Amino acid sequence: MIQHVVAWRLKDSALGNDKSTNARLLKEKLEALPGQIPGLRRLEVGLDFSGTENSADVVLVSSFATKEDLAAYQIHPAHRTVVAFASQIVSERRLIDYETP
Repeated sequence: MIQHVVAWRLKDSALGNDKSTNARLLKEKLEALPGQIPGLRRLEVGLDFSGTENSADVVLVSSFATKEDLAAYQIHPAHRTVVAFASQIVSERRLIDYETP
């Protein structure tokens, strides 16, 4: 199983919205992906409530059966639409892809 985890820090404001609104919109857009993208086994999105200087604002945890499924997800048009939105509101992005037994 392949795990794909992404954490984002958002701009204080973007697209006429505050950080909180953009975080909620990003969450909604990500949560709409299951069922649209073959190979996407599981998807969970969390919004940070701690607000510390070290925390991210939004986290995505998703699972795929294979590396090929992850690669297909990354170029899928539905995912690319979310990426286009995120690129306008994100100030920092970190990710990790790893394999579990």
